Amino acid sequence: MSGDHDIKPFVRDHVRSVWALELLLALRRDVERSWSVEDLVGDLRASTMLVETILRAFETSGLVRCDDAGRYGYAPANALLDEMCGALESAYRERPVSIVRMIVQPGPEAVQSLADAFKFRGKPK
Repeated sequence: MSGDHDIKPFVRDHVRSVWALELLLALRRDVERSWSVEDLVGDLRASTMLVETILRAFETSGLVRCDDAGRYGYAPANALLDEMCGALESAYRERPVSIVRMIVQPGPEAVQSLADAFKFRGKPK
């Protein structure tokens, strides 16, 4: 799974849910198309709030653009982002379960943070 290792940081930073993955891949499938939020809600069968939240995050990350009419399209800010999206798409097509696990499993920082929350701190004073 050496290809997956290369996309793990990208997934961790930009694709925080399976919904986000599906939305990104839907946008990438038709790079010429501009999507309304309603189009994406219908296509993904997701809530408006969820789709809007993911689109804002993708826009901030430089993965999508929003035009003056409020329609979104796949528009990576640089070639590396486009390359990472392509690698993610290929990996998901070849090994969907591995990619879903990568998305839903917490990273080591989250596990350590949870463990720290349950550390015994001694008697209260």
